[in-house]
Amino acid sequence: MATVRLVHLKAALHLRTWASSPPPPSALFRLPNIVARAFSTTMSPPSKAIVYDEQGSPEAVCKVRELPPVPIKDNDVCVRMLAAPINPSDINRIEGVYPVRPPVPAIGGYEGVGEVHSVGPAVKGLGPGDWVIPSPPSSGTWQTYVVKEQSVWHRIDKSTPMEYAATITVNPLTALRMLEDFVDLKSGDAVVQNGATSIVGQCIVQLARVRGLHSINIIRDRAGSNEVKQKLKELGADEVFTESQLDVKNVKSLLADIPEPALGFNCVGGNAASLVLKFLKHGGTMVTYGGMSKKPITVSTSSFIFKDLSLRGFWLQKWMTSEKAKECRDMIDYLLSLTRSGDLKYDMELCPFDQFPTALDKALGS
Repeated sequence: MATVRLVHLKAALHLRTWASSPPPPSALFRLPNIVARAFSTTMSPPSKAIVYDEQGSPEAVCKVRELPPVPIKDNDVCVRMLAAPINPSDINRIEGVYPVRPPVPAIGGYEGVGEVHSVGPAVKGLGPGDWVIPSPPSSGTWQTYVVKEQSVWHRIDKSTPMEYAATITVNPLTALRMLEDFVDLKSGDAVVQNGATSIVGQCIVQLARVRGLHSINIIRDRAGSNEVKQKLKELGADEVFTESQLDVKNVKSLLADIPEPALGFNCVGGNAASLVLKFLKHGGTMVTYGGMSKKPITVSTSSFIFKDLSLRGFWLQKWMTSEKAKECRDMIDYLLSLTRSGDLKYDMELCPFDQFPTALDKALGS
């Protein structure tokens, strides 16, 4: 199953990433523990960062670089990053193919968790030792110290496992919003998805279970598929099928007592998207949030005429605006509470910050 690469920024930045194909475990950067030294109250400590001066292949353009101290203004918060993930969208930004990306030179990373190191004199409600995440996410988390205005940071419960705090926004929040934004689902209803082993896919399985929804899950044919099926069922999946199992005329005959789903999710494209459409009931909706196969979605004319299916798209970055900051933070707190209770979990692998090339290789599936 897919895993997130986390770079540990405390003793090293940990990165994790998920893919819908059986990706390597997520990579997280863990950032190093750094001995405190006396610095001017108006300057941050020097920082170590993953920087790229041009867009291109991440393994070619990403470099570890020492950065000088920066001023801490009145409303600024200096955060010592603890961990940050390598997500597919991070890779796309570096490659220059993501629709929204920072100008180069840029520091990598978009989400993560850190500990407040120091604050500007006008900052209220945050202090040294607090754990915070950028919310909405903000570029530049792949570094040991980040200085940004207080409005960027959201304080979280320090009892949250570090790796979940670092990865809660991009993937789990995508899963939550897609379950809530397109179809009015009631307990007992069903959803169907491909890419079920991705982090978003695993979150959909578990969030559906929490809401009393059934989940029908499609995975690609692979060695060890029985073990993958078992892991997904342990997370709460009702049914898990390989693509070849769905090469039948009537997939609904495979559902037993599960109702036809009104909502489906596609992150693969190609034939895997067509399989999601086969399950949907009349008037159902398929939401696309990724295209891992890089193949187009092909829909039969009869699906539109006789089943009246709807095709929609979801992009978290478009949904997350400054106007939704409060709503976004409330949902993140809810998701973090599920990680603390054990109702939401996914695989991650921690890598020290000074082993960034290893974390990157794993995130890229090398």
